[in-house]
Amino acid sequence: MRSALFAFVTLCFGTAAFATGAAAQTSVDAQLAAEKGCLACHDGIEKFTDGPMIEQIEAMGADFNDPAGCVICHGGTPGATTAEAAHQGSPSDLVEAGGPHVFYPDPGAITVADKACGQCHDGYASRLSKSLMNTEAGKLQGNLWSWGLQSDHKVVWGNYDLVDEDGPEPAVGTEAYIEYMTAYVAAHPDQMPSEMKQVPAVDVNLIAENPNMAGITYSRQQCQRCHVGVNGREKRGDFRGAGCSSCHVPYSNDGFYEGGDPTIAKDQPGKLLLHRMQGSRKSKVQIGDLTYSGIPTETCNSCHNRGKRIGVSYQGIMEFPYGSPYTATGGKQPKLHTKNYLFIKDDLHHQVQSRPGNPEGGMLCQDCHTTIDMHGDGNLPGTTLAQVEIECEDCHGTVSKFPWELPLGHGEEHAQDIGDTPRGLADDITPEQYFAEVYDAEDGYLLTARGNPYGNVVKRGDKVIMHSASGLDFEVPVLKQIALDGTWKSQSAEVAMGAVGQHMESMECYACHADWAPQCYGCHVTVDYSEGKTDIDWINNANARGEDGLTADAPLGTNGLTSAGKVSETRSYLRWEEPTLGINGEGRVSPLMPGCQVITTVIDKDGNTIVQNETWMTPDAGGTKGLDHAAVQPHTAGRQARTCESCHDNPKALGYGISGGRFMKGYEDGFTVDLETAQGQIIPRQTQLQSQPIPSLDHDLSQIVTREGEQLVTVGSHWPLTGPLPQAMREKMERTGLCMGCHQNMVNEDLWSQVNSPKFVNNAEHQAVMNQAIHALAKEKSDGN
Repeated sequence: MRSALFAFVTLCFGTAAFATGAAAQTSVDAQLAAEKGCLACHDGIEKFTDGPMIEQIEAMGADFNDPAGCVICHGGTPGATTAEAAHQGSPSDLVEAGGPHVFYPDPGAITVADKACGQCHDGYASRLSKSLMNTEAGKLQGNLWSWGLQSDHKVVWGNYDLVDEDGPEPAVGTEAYIEYMTAYVAAHPDQMPSEMKQVPAVDVNLIAENPNMAGITYSRQQCQRCHVGVNGREKRGDFRGAGCSSCHVPYSNDGFYEGGDPTIAKDQPGKLLLHRMQGSRKSKVQIGDLTYSGIPTETCNSCHNRGKRIGVSYQGIMEFPYGSPYTATGGKQPKLHTKNYLFIKDDLHHQVQSRPGNPEGGMLCQDCHTTIDMHGDGNLPGTTLAQVEIECEDCHGTVSKFPWELPLGHGEEHAQDIGDTPRGLADDITPEQYFAEVYDAEDGYLLTARGNPYGNVVKRGDKVIMHSASGLDFEVPVLKQIALDGTWKSQSAEVAMGAVGQHMESMECYACHADWAPQCYGCHVTVDYSEGKTDIDWINNANARGEDGLTADAPLGTNGLTSAGKVSETRSYLRWEEPTLGINGEGRVSPLMPGCQVITTVIDKDGNTIVQNETWMTPDAGGTKGLDHAAVQPHTAGRQARTCESCHDNPKALGYGISGGRFMKGYEDGFTVDLETAQGQIIPRQTQLQSQPIPSLDHDLSQIVTREGEQLVTVGSHWPLTGPLPQAMREKMERTGLCMGCHQNMVNEDLWSQVNSPKFVNNAEHQAVMNQAIHALAKEKSDGN
């Protein structure tokens, strides 16, 4: 058990450091302590929530001489006169009833939440411990794949040793969901394992012979800090609690406490914003004159700012190195998540502008993502697609079918026949959904692709209404209703979705509607084991915790446990526009973005450079470089889809690289810049390489396939269906050079003069001419028959 002093200084969710000055009250009058319990010191702290929940907590607390009920969640010894005594132990009756066994600074921490939060929210902690939010199994598998350490798609490693002891049947969900997921687990055993092993530590003595094992060090030190088993990194934007508190307790980006507890310092970053629970619409949080409900997007972004970057992309921002524009004093912007950001364009669901029939305001992450998406269902998913149960069509439907007319599994077919039985609507929600705001079913709750009700999305006549946790209500555009009413916003939309059936059948909605995607090309990583170098090891921290639930990294100003090696990394270049297209794990056309494109330099413990700028081979397509392009839902949806030309007349979209891969050549040679002869001979005898060679890289990092069909790099690491667009599809899609179909005739002056206009012809007039040509050809064929 940690010392009682440490328990005191970390009061209120783990990372709150010891207060200074008058706030550092360590003893109180015995009579006051007996009357007020914990509030003898913490008078002024906010009630954690309102309504029946806090009333029940306070009623239970009264039995333990703690009228505020703090002891019910935190444990400890109410009535004690010193901080040291108050923050030890827990009432025996409370322990016997399944409550806290000792003082819990953060009752939401993953290993103690079942005895705190779990007193009311039974099963949540167990499910969360097996979810991707805790295991990060998909991230590990993807990293190790790119480093050449995976031989197949089977998920083996996680942050912890875990076993799905109750088997493949989910612990929660409707009968339809349980049936669906039991079959899903059987169909995808590699992606839905029955157990995981903690990814092993690296033996530095073996690095010289196995340099790609440095990928494990890279993962443990750089990538695994964002799971709910540990606290957030002590950087602006990364402060958070652990376990349940990661999401349900607000932390601002700057990490300052703005509440009324006199024992919590207000001038030291790393504190919770308020001692309040944020959750669904019914959990109101008031700070000053502002009241809000729901979980703000930025709470999610304390983790979802790296990897696929979906959180910051949803907000419309992308990391850039410059830090411009300057502040009034000539400084650069403050670092957020250790990065500078540029605003590109936020997702239409996030935008706060008012829309016809809807209020001013955007949607929260939780408005789409369900309790299972976030807490898990009790199984052990190994990838995002394995855990997330929702699809765009669940609410928007398709041009030919309303959402309730679609079969379960629509959108995640995995190249299988899913039948055509309508999924229907639900007239009730699941038991765990009753913890949140309960909305009237009206004509029925819409269902997810796997058969669970959206507790906040209902059918109202011919409309679909989405109730946001923020308190706003939105009317959802339904594609079939738009088609029936003829209210398309553009002819392009009607053609793309209504006339070209293959688009709706084989593509993800966001293949067209993702406005942009962050593209960080080249992940140049150096792992240096020399001179005893070390850095924070997040898996070591996660697996070393006290009885109070806190990990070694929890105290402010400490980094917790470390491991051998020191990682540094940078990139080749950044892009955001017109992402490449490929096939995702569900078998649908999807945007791709650079994944783990590792280019590695490894220095062993003796200071020897074992490999320099090395890429590793993966088992994908019989053996390809581990410069991954990963299928992604970018969370950058726009009302105006990408243009036809941006796919059909764009070599990059087809996988051939920016401008067909004709730039960024010469990686394999590096280059020197100095005085040189016309024949390219370097004149000075004392010079140096400007750019080091990457021996295995003979193409642009944005290219994934050649026009002849050779796959150059790995595409995805989790699912067998992922890959580039198939050769036949690329050839069918490509319309590059189509302008020459007409303009080749410009060299025939007699012919061209008959169709050319002496004045400038704009786009609309061009289209009119082509339309006339189509009609003329149709008439000619008709007359010929």
